[in-house]
Amino acid sequence: MNSKKIKSIIILLVLIIIFTLSTGCDLLPGSDTEPSSSDNVSYDTTPIDPQGSIPISENPGPALPSIADVVGQVKPSVVAINTEITSFDIFNRPYTQEGAGSGWIIRDDGIVITNNHVVAGAESITVTLDDNRTFSATKVFTDPLSDLAVLKINAQDLPTATVGNSSTLRVGDWVVAIGNSLGQGIRATQGIVSRQEVSLEVDQGQTLYGLIETDAAINPGNSGGPLVNMSGEVIGITSVKIAQVGVEGVGYGISSNEAMPIIEDLITTGYVVRPWLGVSLYTVDDYVIQRYDLAVDKGAFVVSVASGSPSDKAGVKAGDVITSFNSQEITNLNELIRAIHLSQVSQTVEIVFWHGNIKKSASVTLAESPPPS
Repeated sequence: MNSKKIKSIIILLVLIIIFTLSTGCDLLPGSDTEPSSSDNVSYDTTPIDPQGSIPISENPGPALPSIADVVGQVKPSVVAINTEITSFDIFNRPYTQEGAGSGWIIRDDGIVITNNHVVAGAESITVTLDDNRTFSATKVFTDPLSDLAVLKINAQDLPTATVGNSSTLRVGDWVVAIGNSLGQGIRATQGIVSRQEVSLEVDQGQTLYGLIETDAAINPGNSGGPLVNMSGEVIGITSVKIAQVGVEGVGYGISSNEAMPIIEDLITTGYVVRPWLGVSLYTVDDYVIQRYDLAVDKGAFVVSVASGSPSDKAGVKAGDVITSFNSQEITNLNELIRAIHLSQVSQTVEIVFWHGNIKKSASVTLAESPPPS
């Protein structure tokens, strides 16, 4: 075979290989390889719905609301609160620590609402109005349990905010937080109601109830300011912000329906009248179970009993564990505190408690909480 024939055969083989690779077919003689299943897939090309169409609305929807009118209506009643507290350094030398918060005027004769934590321990409290007039608080009434406080300033004919009904709120409703944010003057932020009826433990033995969760920006200094609806009504009192890495847009206000009975008590009597059992409590945990060799692993551990209190009369002792109140199971101190506060003064309830390994029950008539000392 001469070189020309060999060259022609090589060229022919190369062309066959190129054709095979480009078409994905097996054209080599003697091959027993079957085409892949994907090579045999066929599709129905009939339209799914020849007569149908995807509906596309030409209505752009409602525009985001302007909060200018709401702010203009409420802002004159919002105040900046500045406090001074004497603290001590590591060498026991006194120094003055300044704080800032917010409040709002509920009565035109100088009654201002704020948070307890804004004014707690303050030796001086100044209230700056929207027109830049400044007054010193002459009276301060607080309720640490609910984180609410009432201040009195010597002023008359002040602009007031209207209190709304927080039970009408819906998740997704627009709200506006107005306050002395960062201590730099009154400003407003807008958001929506994210969740309702939230309970949040802020300290051992202190849980705030009836909270409104919102994504409206809340910063230091906002505490005590109003959270208002789009009608300009106060439906919450800004109280708590979750400050954790990776958590954004989560703040809370005490709902107006939860706050108003407490505010009314503070205004009329100077303290909050609640049903009283007469015990100080601690949630049962692993430490107290081992320390006191408890017979139960949940409940409200009785730290102390006030002399002459309803609990004292019922035979409850320090070291006992209350596990049921008025037929409601109690697993921690917050559940017991909430159950007591939802009861009535002079109401008789049945409590179940453990004294060592002995399970006891007693009827207890709740008394009126004593005024703060």
